[in-house]
This record gives sequence, structure tokens and C-alpha cells, in this order.
Amino acid sequence: MLFKFKSRATADLIMLEPNGRQLLEIIGKTPDPHGIVTAAQIPAAIAALEAAVAADEANAGAPAEEAEGADGEQQPPRDTVRLRQRAAPFIDMLRRSAAEDHDVVW
Repeated sequence: MLFKFKSRATADLIMLEPNGRQLLEIIGKTPDPHGIVTAAQIPAAIAALEAAVAADEANAGAPAEEAEGADGEQQPPRDTVRLRQRAAPFIDMLRRSAAEDHDVVW
């Protein structure tokens, strides 16, 4: 499934389901197939996303896990795309929508 975020202030933003779900959960929205972030809710959503990005970056400095697990089995590679990169287009959409007092729907 894809999430297609729309606003009259910006072009559409399409995200894969896991990434869109993560961002919606961060801002306190249920990742249903359809939803809305009203213009009044946008400042709180931006603040929540920025706090999550800051927390993610603080955790990025933690020591990396061993390449092999305790049982000697190879572990899957860590995600090299950080939350900051995934959230940046959505945060931009929210900022532009707030500036023009438009809602964001999906």
C-alpha cells in the first residue's frame, strides 16, 4: 500500500506504507487509508516530527550492533536512510500548508 498525501499548497507526496505509517504514528494519527491533518493541527505535527528526528539522531550516535548475532548468524543491515531524510518532504509539505492555511489529507 502507498500513502498519497495531498494539500492545495503543494504537489502530492507519495510514500511507501511503512514510512508513511511511521510518520503518521509520530504525529498521533491513525494510519488509516484516509485521514486529515487540519491546518490547526499542523504546528503540533511539525513539533512532534522534529522531536522524533532529534531523538533518532541522538540514537544514531550509539554504538552499532555487532554484524553477527550471538548465535553467529549474520544480521540484516541497518537502515541507512535516517528519519530526518524520510520526514523532510512531509515536514516541508506541512510547513507550506500551514503558511497557506490548508489541510493535508491522505
